[in-house]
Amino acid sequence: MAKYAAEGVQVTLVTCTRGEEGEVLVESLANLASSRDDKLGEHREIELKNAMVHLGINDFRFLGSPNKKWRDSGMIGTTQNERKDVFWQADLTEAAQELVKIILEIKPQVLITYDEFGGYGHPDHIKANQVAMLAAELASNQGWKISKIYWNTMPKSVIQMGIDKMKEVGSSFFGADSVEDLPFAKPDELVTSVIKAPDYVEQKLEAMKAHETQISIDGPFFALSNNLGLSVWADEYYTLVKGEKSKPFDESGREIDLFAGVKL
Repeated sequence: MAKYAAEGVQVTLVTCTRGEEGEVLVESLANLASSRDDKLGEHREIELKNAMVHLGINDFRFLGSPNKKWRDSGMIGTTQNERKDVFWQADLTEAAQELVKIILEIKPQVLITYDEFGGYGHPDHIKANQVAMLAAELASNQGWKISKIYWNTMPKSVIQMGIDKMKEVGSSFFGADSVEDLPFAKPDELVTSVIKAPDYVEQKLEAMKAHETQISIDGPFFALSNNLGLSVWADEYYTLVKGEKSKPFDESGREIDLFAGVKL
Protein backbone atom coordinates (compact mmCIF):
# COMPACT_ATOMS: atom_id res chain seq x y z
CA MET A 1 0.00 0.00 0.00
CA ALA A 2 2.73 2.43 0.97
CA LYS A 3 4.69 1.69 -2.21
CA TYR A 4 1.80 2.31 -4.57
CA ALA A 5 0.59 5.36 -2.65
CA ALA A 6 4.09 6.87 -2.83
CA GLU A 7 4.12 6.24 -6.58
CA GLY A 8 0.95 8.27 -7.01
CA VAL A 9 -1.60 5.47 -7.24
CA GLN A 10 -4.96 6.14 -5.63
CA VAL A 11 -5.21 3.55 -2.85
CA THR A 12 -8.51 3.08 -1.03
CA LEU A 13 -8.83 0.81 2.01
CA VAL A 14 -12.27 -0.51 2.93
CA THR A 15 -12.55 -2.07 6.39
CA CYS A 16 -15.65 -4.11 7.19
CA THR A 17 -15.75 -3.88 11.00
CA ARG A 18 -14.01 -2.09 13.85
CA GLY A 19 -12.67 -5.23 15.50
CA GLU A 20 -14.86 -4.90 18.58
CA GLU A 21 -14.42 -8.52 19.66
CA GLY A 22 -10.65 -8.60 19.30
CA GLU A 23 -8.16 -9.56 21.97
CA VAL A 24 -6.53 -6.68 23.82
CA LEU A 25 -2.81 -7.38 24.23
CA VAL A 26 -2.01 -4.29 26.31
CA GLU A 27 -2.94 -4.69 29.97
CA SER A 28 -3.44 -0.96 30.52
CA LEU A 29 -6.12 -0.99 27.80
CA ALA A 30 -7.81 -4.24 28.85
CA ASN A 31 -10.90 -2.34 29.97
CA LEU A 32 -11.71 -1.64 26.29
CA ALA A 33 -12.56 -5.29 25.64
CA SER A 34 -16.10 -6.29 24.71
CA SER A 35 -16.39 -8.25 27.94
CA ARG A 36 -15.79 -5.07 29.95
CA ASP A 37 -16.44 -1.52 28.66
CA ASP A 38 -16.94 -2.60 25.03
CA LYS A 39 -15.01 0.42 23.72
CA LEU A 40 -12.44 -1.42 21.64
CA GLY A 41 -14.06 -0.50 18.33
CA GLU A 42 -13.68 3.22 18.97
CA HIS A 43 -10.05 2.76 19.99
CA ARG A 44 -9.27 0.69 16.92
CA GLU A 45 -10.65 3.41 14.68
CA ILE A 46 -7.89 5.62 16.08
CA GLU A 47 -5.33 2.87 15.59
CA LEU A 48 -6.37 2.49 11.96
CA LYS A 49 -6.14 6.22 11.35
CA ASN A 50 -2.64 6.32 12.83
CA ALA A 51 -1.55 3.32 10.77
CA MET A 52 -2.78 4.93 7.57
CA VAL A 53 -0.73 8.05 8.33
CA HIS A 54 2.40 5.88 8.40
CA LEU A 55 1.47 4.27 5.07
CA GLY A 56 0.52 7.52 3.37
CA ILE A 57 -3.07 6.42 2.73
CA ASN A 58 -5.63 9.22 2.72
CA ASP A 59 -8.75 7.33 1.62
CA PHE A 60 -9.80 4.71 4.17
CA ARG A 61 -13.40 3.88 4.96
CA PHE A 62 -15.63 1.50 6.86
CA LEU A 63 -18.10 -0.52 4.83
CA GLY A 64 -21.55 0.99 5.24
CA SER A 65 -20.25 4.26 6.69
CA PRO A 66 -21.20 6.78 7.95
CA ASN A 67 -23.30 4.26 9.88
CA LYS A 68 -21.69 1.62 12.08
CA LYS A 69 -23.44 -1.08 10.13
CA TRP A 70 -21.68 -4.30 11.11
CA ARG A 71 -19.88 -5.43 14.23
CA ASP A 72 -16.88 -7.74 14.53
CA SER A 73 -18.03 -11.38 14.61
CA GLY A 74 -15.33 -12.85 16.82
CA MET A 75 -13.83 -16.23 16.01
CA ILE A 76 -15.67 -19.22 14.57
CA GLY A 77 -17.80 -21.05 17.11
CA THR A 78 -18.10 -18.21 19.62
CA THR A 79 -21.41 -16.84 20.86
CA GLN A 80 -20.59 -13.50 19.22
CA ASN A 81 -21.14 -15.16 15.81
CA GLU A 82 -24.83 -15.45 16.63
CA ARG A 83 -25.49 -11.74 17.10
CA LYS A 84 -27.67 -10.29 14.34
CA ASP A 85 -25.49 -7.20 13.94
CA VAL A 86 -22.18 -8.96 13.26
CA PHE A 87 -20.61 -9.02 9.82
CA TRP A 88 -20.71 -12.82 9.61
CA GLN A 89 -24.51 -12.61 9.77
CA ALA A 90 -24.77 -9.78 7.23
CA ASP A 91 -26.89 -10.32 4.16
CA LEU A 92 -24.32 -10.96 1.44
CA THR A 93 -26.02 -8.93 -1.27
CA GLU A 94 -26.70 -6.01 1.06
CA ALA A 95 -23.07 -5.87 2.15
CA ALA A 96 -21.85 -6.25 -1.43
CA GLN A 97 -24.05 -3.37 -2.57
CA GLU A 98 -22.34 -1.13 -0.02
CA LEU A 99 -19.00 -2.01 -1.61
CA VAL A 100 -20.44 -1.53 -5.10
CA LYS A 101 -21.17 2.10 -4.19
CA ILE A 102 -17.48 2.61 -3.44
CA ILE A 103 -16.34 0.75 -6.56
CA LEU A 104 -18.56 2.85 -8.80
CA GLU A 105 -17.27 6.01 -7.11
CA ILE A 106 -13.52 5.38 -7.30
CA LYS A 107 -13.46 3.00 -10.30
CA PRO A 108 -10.51 0.81 -9.29
CA GLN A 109 -8.55 -1.18 -11.85
CA VAL A 110 -7.27 -3.59 -9.17
CA LEU A 111 -9.05 -5.12 -6.17
CA ILE A 112 -7.27 -6.98 -3.35
CA THR A 113 -9.06 -9.06 -0.73
CA TYR A 114 -8.60 -12.11 1.49
CA ASP A 115 -8.59 -15.62 0.06
CA GLU A 116 -11.66 -17.84 0.34
CA PHE A 117 -10.49 -19.16 3.71
CA GLY A 118 -10.10 -15.69 5.16
CA GLY A 119 -6.37 -16.06 5.74
CA TYR A 120 -6.25 -17.76 9.14
CA GLY A 121 -9.99 -18.47 9.07
CA HIS A 122 -11.56 -15.47 10.78
CA PRO A 123 -15.26 -15.43 9.80
CA ASP A 124 -15.16 -11.72 8.95
CA HIS A 125 -12.22 -12.30 6.62
CA ILE A 126 -14.14 -15.09 4.89
CA LYS A 127 -17.15 -12.80 4.58
CA ALA A 128 -14.95 -10.00 3.25
CA ASN A 129 -13.81 -12.29 0.43
CA GLN A 130 -17.40 -13.21 -0.41
CA VAL A 131 -18.52 -9.58 -0.33
CA ALA A 132 -15.62 -8.38 -2.47
CA MET A 133 -16.09 -11.04 -5.13
CA LEU A 134 -19.84 -10.46 -5.38
CA ALA A 135 -19.39 -6.68 -5.39
CA ALA A 136 -16.96 -6.91 -8.30
CA GLU A 137 -19.53 -8.93 -10.25
CA LEU A 138 -22.37 -6.56 -9.43
CA ALA A 139 -20.27 -3.51 -10.27
CA SER A 140 -19.44 -5.03 -13.65
CA ASN A 141 -23.17 -5.30 -14.34
CA GLN A 142 -23.54 -1.64 -13.37
CA GLY A 143 -20.87 -0.22 -15.64
CA TRP A 144 -17.44 -0.75 -14.05
CA LYS A 145 -15.38 -3.87 -14.67
CA ILE A 146 -12.37 -4.36 -12.41
CA SER A 147 -9.43 -5.51 -14.51
CA LYS A 148 -7.63 -7.66 -11.94
CA ILE A 149 -8.61 -9.21 -8.61
CA TYR A 150 -6.02 -10.59 -6.20
CA TRP A 151 -6.20 -12.59 -3.00
CA ASN A 152 -3.60 -12.06 -0.29
CA THR A 153 -1.51 -15.16 0.24
CA MET A 154 1.68 -16.47 1.81
CA PRO A 155 3.74 -19.21 0.12
CA LYS A 156 4.70 -22.28 2.12
CA SER A 157 8.39 -21.84 1.37
CA VAL A 158 8.48 -18.39 2.97
CA ILE A 159 6.59 -19.52 6.06
CA GLN A 160 8.82 -22.57 6.45
CA MET A 161 11.85 -20.31 6.33
CA GLY A 162 10.35 -18.26 9.14
CA ILE A 163 9.64 -21.37 11.21
CA ASP A 164 13.20 -22.64 10.74
CA LYS A 165 14.80 -19.32 11.63
CA MET A 166 12.68 -18.92 14.75
CA LYS A 167 13.62 -22.43 15.88
CA GLU A 168 17.29 -21.55 15.50
CA VAL A 169 16.95 -18.82 18.11
CA GLY A 170 14.80 -20.90 20.46
CA SER A 171 11.49 -19.29 19.61
CA SER A 172 8.39 -20.40 17.75
CA PHE A 173 6.36 -19.23 14.80
CA PHE A 174 2.85 -19.06 16.29
CA GLY A 175 3.42 -22.46 17.89
CA ALA A 176 3.91 -24.24 14.57
CA ASP A 177 6.52 -26.97 14.13
CA SER A 178 5.91 -27.25 10.41
CA VAL A 179 4.32 -25.21 7.67
CA GLU A 180 1.75 -27.99 7.38
CA ASP A 181 0.41 -26.90 10.78
CA LEU A 182 -0.67 -23.57 9.28
CA PRO A 183 -3.72 -23.84 7.01
CA PHE A 184 -3.23 -20.35 5.58
CA ALA A 185 0.10 -21.34 3.98
CA LYS A 186 -0.35 -21.79 0.25
CA PRO A 187 1.57 -24.04 -2.16
CA ASP A 188 4.16 -21.92 -3.93
CA GLU A 189 2.73 -22.74 -7.35
CA LEU A 190 -0.51 -20.95 -6.43
CA VAL A 191 1.31 -17.69 -5.80
CA THR A 192 1.17 -15.69 -9.02
CA SER A 193 2.48 -12.31 -7.96
CA VAL A 194 4.91 -10.68 -5.56
CA ILE A 195 5.47 -7.04 -4.69
CA LYS A 196 8.98 -6.28 -3.50
CA ALA A 197 9.09 -3.09 -1.46
CA PRO A 198 12.22 -2.98 0.73
CA ASP A 199 12.15 0.82 0.82
CA TYR A 200 8.80 0.79 2.62
CA VAL A 201 9.42 -1.81 5.32
CA GLU A 202 9.94 0.73 8.08
CA GLN A 203 6.63 2.39 7.21
CA LYS A 204 4.95 -0.99 7.27
CA LEU A 205 6.35 -1.87 10.69
CA GLU A 206 5.37 1.51 12.11
CA ALA A 207 1.86 1.01 10.77
CA MET A 208 1.69 -2.37 12.46
CA LYS A 209 2.88 -0.89 15.73
CA ALA A 210 0.09 1.67 15.51
CA HIS A 211 -2.34 -1.19 16.14
CA GLU A 212 -1.21 -1.26 19.75
CA THR A 213 -4.06 -3.38 21.11
CA GLN A 214 -3.57 -6.05 18.43
CA ILE A 215 0.14 -6.72 18.06
CA SER A 216 2.63 -7.18 20.86
CA ILE A 217 6.02 -5.69 20.09
CA ASP A 218 7.50 -8.58 22.09
CA GLY A 219 5.47 -11.13 20.14
CA PRO A 220 6.29 -13.32 17.12
CA PHE A 221 5.68 -10.66 14.46
CA PHE A 222 8.48 -8.42 15.63
CA ALA A 223 10.64 -11.29 16.83
CA LEU A 224 10.47 -12.57 13.28
CA SER A 225 11.56 -9.17 12.01
CA ASN A 226 14.56 -9.13 14.35
CA ASN A 227 15.62 -12.67 13.44
CA LEU A 228 15.12 -12.56 9.69
CA GLY A 229 15.81 -8.91 9.10
CA LEU A 230 13.72 -6.65 6.92
CA SER A 231 13.49 -9.16 4.07
CA VAL A 232 10.61 -11.00 5.72
CA TRP A 233 8.46 -7.87 5.52
CA ALA A 234 9.71 -6.50 2.18
CA ASP A 235 7.79 -8.94 -0.02
CA GLU A 236 4.02 -9.38 -0.21
CA TYR A 237 2.44 -12.25 -2.11
CA TYR A 238 -0.80 -12.58 -4.06
CA THR A 239 -2.83 -14.99 -6.14
CA LEU A 240 -4.44 -13.54 -9.26
CA VAL A 241 -8.02 -14.85 -9.45
CA LYS A 242 -9.41 -12.55 -12.15
CA GLY A 243 -7.59 -10.94 -15.04
CA GLU A 244 -4.53 -11.84 -17.05
CA LYS A 245 -1.11 -12.47 -15.55
CA SER A 246 1.22 -10.03 -17.28
CA LYS A 247 4.88 -9.11 -17.64
CA PRO A 248 7.23 -8.14 -16.10
CA PHE A 249 7.94 -11.35 -14.18
CA ASP A 250 10.61 -12.18 -11.61
CA GLU A 251 12.96 -15.16 -11.82
CA SER A 252 10.19 -17.41 -10.47
CA GLY A 253 7.75 -16.31 -13.14
CA ARG A 254 5.67 -14.19 -10.79
CA GLU A 255 4.26 -10.80 -11.62
CA ILE A 256 6.07 -7.93 -9.92
CA ASP A 257 3.46 -5.25 -10.57
CA LEU A 258 -0.23 -5.65 -9.75
CA PHE A 259 -1.09 -3.16 -12.50
CA ALA A 260 0.84 -5.06 -15.18
CA GLY A 261 -1.26 -5.33 -18.31
CA VAL A 262 -3.87 -2.88 -17.04
CA LYS A 263 -4.87 0.04 -19.24
CA LEU A 264 -4.62 3.11 -17.01
